[in-house]
Amino acid sequence: MTDRQPYAWLDGLQEAVWLVDEGSLIILHANDAAQRLAGLPLSTMVGAPVFSLAATPQDQAYWSEPADVVAAGIHSHTSLLRADGVLVPVDRRVTRVPHGAEADTVFMLTMLDRSVQDATERELETLLSELRATLDSAADGMLVCSLDGRVRAFNQRLAQLWSIPRNRLLERDDAAVYEHMASQVVDARHYAERLAAIAREPMAESTDIVELLGGLVLEMRTVPQFNQGRPVGRVYSYRDITRQTEIQASLRLAARVFESSLDAIFIADSQHRVLRMNPGCERLVGPSAKAFEGSMAASLFGGGSDATFMEQVLQGWADEGFWEGELWLPRDNGAYCAVQLSWVALRDDEGRLVQSIGFMRDLTLQHAAQKRIEELAYSDVLTGLPNRLLLSQRVDTAIQGARQTDTGFAILFLDLDRFKIINDSLGHPFGDRVLQLVAERLQTCLRQTDMLCRLGGDEFVIYLHGGDAVVAESVARRILDDMLKPFTLDSMGFSIQCSIGMALYPQDGATLDDLIKQADTAMYRVKERGRGSYGFYQPQMNANLLSRMQMEHAMRQALGLHRMAVHYQPQVNMATGRITGAEALIRWTDPEFGAVSPAHFIPLAEESGYIVTLGAWVMEQSVREAAVWMHSGTPIMISVNVSALEFRQPDFVERITRLLAVHQLPPTLLELELTETILLQDAQEMEQRVRVLADLGIGLAIDDFGTGYSSLAYLKKLPIHKLKIDQSFVRGLPDDDGDRAIVSAIISIGRAMHIEVVAEGVETETQQAVLQTMHCDHYQGFLCAPGLPAEQFRALLSKPLPLKAQGKRSPLKT
Repeated sequence: MTDRQPYAWLDGLQEAVWLVDEGSLIILHANDAAQRLAGLPLSTMVGAPVFSLAATPQDQAYWSEPADVVAAGIHSHTSLLRADGVLVPVDRRVTRVPHGAEADTVFMLTMLDRSVQDATERELETLLSELRATLDSAADGMLVCSLDGRVRAFNQRLAQLWSIPRNRLLERDDAAVYEHMASQVVDARHYAERLAAIAREPMAESTDIVELLGGLVLEMRTVPQFNQGRPVGRVYSYRDITRQTEIQASLRLAARVFESSLDAIFIADSQHRVLRMNPGCERLVGPSAKAFEGSMAASLFGGGSDATFMEQVLQGWADEGFWEGELWLPRDNGAYCAVQLSWVALRDDEGRLVQSIGFMRDLTLQHAAQKRIEELAYSDVLTGLPNRLLLSQRVDTAIQGARQTDTGFAILFLDLDRFKIINDSLGHPFGDRVLQLVAERLQTCLRQTDMLCRLGGDEFVIYLHGGDAVVAESVARRILDDMLKPFTLDSMGFSIQCSIGMALYPQDGATLDDLIKQADTAMYRVKERGRGSYGFYQPQMNANLLSRMQMEHAMRQALGLHRMAVHYQPQVNMATGRITGAEALIRWTDPEFGAVSPAHFIPLAEESGYIVTLGAWVMEQSVREAAVWMHSGTPIMISVNVSALEFRQPDFVERITRLLAVHQLPPTLLELELTETILLQDAQEMEQRVRVLADLGIGLAIDDFGTGYSSLAYLKKLPIHKLKIDQSFVRGLPDDDGDRAIVSAIISIGRAMHIEVVAEGVETETQQAVLQTMHCDHYQGFLCAPGLPAEQFRALLSKPLPLKAQGKRSPLKT
């Protein structure tokens, strides 16, 4: 076995070869390469167990496997412990090969030294690691691509700038990465066009600005990647220039502000010499502005040699970083201009003064305005009367004096009645002139020790010095009398009525605000009672106001809680005794207030504006009920009261038309009752609306005729077909000569103008007989029936005629 001749061919191999007996695992032979690799002579290795070559636990375990497992062979990387103690990396292979003449076999163990290859690979890995570390440590995002767009390398900064999810990077899906980057760009279309253009020019370099959705602004620079002088790819670098962009934008903005600012701005160096002025500063300083460049900034204010001024400025810079104050700026014409100067110091990181900026504002207009404000601070602009500020000072003085002398004074709150009509009909400029005339007349009613103040609008407050209840009442009467005297303006004569509330110090309040509030409350009570009078404040009035607020709240809830109802009062033909129509009357029954009179809640609804909602609801209920009467074979006209506010609603005509169509009620069976006030306010617009309604076939009646500002002019112009005589005139029939004359005159007007006349509030057969002799066309009232719920009214229609009188008093109608 020691004869080398049979194994001489193995010595020609570059690989180290050992032949190992299968049974004993003893080394039978080793070639020259094996001796060099192991650093042992052949004699030492031959006869030694193969375990002597196993340097690792894995190798020991392998040779300990059964022979058939070893015979299956192995190819792996492992290590060999050389004789000098060096662990050599090797590429190891074990195979079974024939041996000798017989069919014997042995294990052939071959090893190839991998020291050089491993060193090269380690060097490459180190180089790649260093390249990766260098790439990742770059401040810019880097992306390396082949010419066909495949991603070959990138760094973490790229993923951070573009917010690329980690899982997308691990997937190595280039298309997904590109798609994500495109989705982050504000202008995706332009971005795609630029990438396509770059791809078409593999040799070109480019720089672009890319704005991302997250707000980042990136500078994208691309350069070709070469190999042996040929382009093989492209390197994209992305630099975050958001901050630089903001700084540049700020600088551009600052430059525009400097040039276009209305404030005068100058810049001075560290020695306080003027470096530059903006156009606003040049205009303020005047033609000599250029001459100040290079001069001390203090010389602008005529203080070039005044060290005290600069000492103040330097002290301000040291304390707060700026100095601010008012100065006089000399002008070229010898005059002086008042300016507000704010002079700011600019310092570097070490605190050294670098520059200073002065901001000047011309105070000429402000000073003039201030002077005007001081003139107006204590007076009303429109009337020239003292305003509330001056009144407050006067009253405060009076209160201080009253505490010492135990005397009081009175406050009168005066409001002009229905002044809105003047503004609406004749315009606000005319109304303002009326207020000036009113102020002059009120002033003549007072003493020099009193004070008249205009609060605003048509509200005035009067302070009566030392006035008690007797003095206050005397002044109030004098004012009411004088105000009723005719006014003349633009050849137009008119009179003004007012309502006055009065409060006394100290019993009604301890401050001006309290006294005005109480006087206002008293004035409000006067208006509730009919206007054109005066009244003193009483503590109960506040309770009444609370009750009024509670009633308004209950009224607004009543519709939704089904506490409102519509009753119908018959209108009877005087000649035939037949019911020819019905007036819709709203009724409200409340669990707390009981049956609330319309005379109480209708004015409240009108003042609060809720009358529009109530009126719309009554109109809908009435039209629906009239349609029921018609379809049941008893068509009669339904008459519905319309408030001024409701009639002025822009959609009033449209809403009425829609209601008639929905309920299929002919327009001729609907009558609208309007007051004369409606027709007199905004006369032109109201006339147009009335004609539209008349053209539709809807009847129009004038309610309470003779109680308002009656004028025959509108009867001639407008398509009115019915006049209603107010029950206050009917009630005096037949004994009251005045009522009899008024009723007769109204009926005569109606007959002369071919307008039907309806008498309201007829309660006795005598009243009916008198009206019949006067040729009145129709009547309504308790003689026939009060307002009835819909079911009772239908039953009344089915009763035989003529109808008998019912001896009850009629309630107030709406």
